[in-house]
Amino acid sequence: MKHRAAGVFLHPTSLPSPFGIGDLGQDAIRWLDLLRRFDHTYWQVCPLSPTGYGNSPYQSLSSFAGNPLLISPASLAEDGLLTQADLDSYPRFSEDRVDFGAVFEAKDRIFRTAFTRFEDGSAFRAFCRREHYWLEDYAQFRVLKDLHGGRSWTEWEDEYKLRRQKSLRQLSKTHAEALRYHKFLQYLFHRQWETIHAHAHAAGIRIIGDIPCYVSFDSADTWASRDLFEFDSQCRPTRVAGVPPDYFSENGQLWGNPLYRWDVMKADGYAWWIARLKITLERLDLVRVDHFRGFESYWAVPADSPTAVEGEWVKGPGIEFFEAIRQALGALPLIAEDLGHITEEVVALRDAAGLPGMKVLQFAFDGNPDNPYLPYNVVADSVIYTGTHDNDTTVGWFTNAPEYDQQRVCAYLDCRGAEFWAPFLRMAYAAPSRLAIVPLQDILALGSEHRLNTPGTSEGNWQWRFRWDMIREIHFAMLQHFAAVYGRKPREAADGKAK
Repeated sequence: MKHRAAGVFLHPTSLPSPFGIGDLGQDAIRWLDLLRRFDHTYWQVCPLSPTGYGNSPYQSLSSFAGNPLLISPASLAEDGLLTQADLDSYPRFSEDRVDFGAVFEAKDRIFRTAFTRFEDGSAFRAFCRREHYWLEDYAQFRVLKDLHGGRSWTEWEDEYKLRRQKSLRQLSKTHAEALRYHKFLQYLFHRQWETIHAHAHAAGIRIIGDIPCYVSFDSADTWASRDLFEFDSQCRPTRVAGVPPDYFSENGQLWGNPLYRWDVMKADGYAWWIARLKITLERLDLVRVDHFRGFESYWAVPADSPTAVEGEWVKGPGIEFFEAIRQALGALPLIAEDLGHITEEVVALRDAAGLPGMKVLQFAFDGNPDNPYLPYNVVADSVIYTGTHDNDTTVGWFTNAPEYDQQRVCAYLDCRGAEFWAPFLRMAYAAPSRLAIVPLQDILALGSEHRLNTPGTSEGNWQWRFRWDMIREIHFAMLQHFAAVYGRKPREAADGKAK
């Protein structure tokens, strides 16, 4: 990030579409055009991988695969794989919330219809060859999971749980079409995402994505590479990931993700991580490294603990990890998610790796003049947010805050409570940080009922969607004005495109 710029956070599942969930069709194109028209040059999203437990993009069935739910049926009709009658028969869903279970069933039905009309071509075969290093394991995992009624891979028969090659070769013969179906879905995701990414580049927009520090316990990642994780002889985690009590939860957050065997990863030069980051960077322009502090030290919780309170800090791989990644992949367009319990050692690692950190304005007003999130304490090499996907909306946060916190905010902004919203957004654009990101809910001045995720809970998250009739261009025009005043408008390159 050489120049000051501004962007908007919106996960693609929150886009409008007639199919019950946001997707990579024309509404995504329209969204990019809206950002461009109002001089915003970044679109930030959560992980794009297939969701597992709790429908969370941070609990994925694979950290290499794309989420089939994001595939646009309308685009498949344009490709001749679906008919208008197929689209007309699709169930009607809420425009405001995602019913993940029902949407999954409806999309699976219509995708299987498209699959009956799909013929392998050179592009599909080339995709399967190029992505074979993860695609074969992923397809096998999905087929076996279906054959076992969705149960975790640790509950499968040993021949499959332990990946005995004779059984997997037999699976490839007896379930060839089922394997081809899951590869077909990944091909569709890849092709549609490439279209969206190309349109973003043509519009001068860069996409910021996310790579979780950890992977889901029940995933193709752990099944295919179980030696890289802290498992016992029965393939059960011995310790799991989380964070101690913090701003979000008095009992901490017990994520349950298995921990890495960093010594094993180091032995082969972090090859698995290099492959994971490589495919992520192929799809995105910048990547936010979630839970960055876990690379310096991570919170290890006994697997049988009911909360994250009991645990210990264990040293992570440190700077040698990032040096190995940089040697393999070159310059690292990464952002460090350095929120939570941050020590001097974490700051030193972030600086040694040369990564910008995150600043969140909702965390700034605790009365401490040295608070690192107050704008006058923020450095240029950072990304500032009004709030993140884990925060309440800014209007909801302010409304629910104690009166003395509201007074601090208003004193800082020199405004009355009823007027705080616009000055609060202005504060993000005026901050020293080179990049300012605002969630769409904050641009629309929406309350807590429009929150995307509440950490530490498993119900009702990731479901929020917006409708086009909710967009108020006057709000975007205000942010366009802020971008102009505070030097965040796109810079024009010699070819006339934004940079």
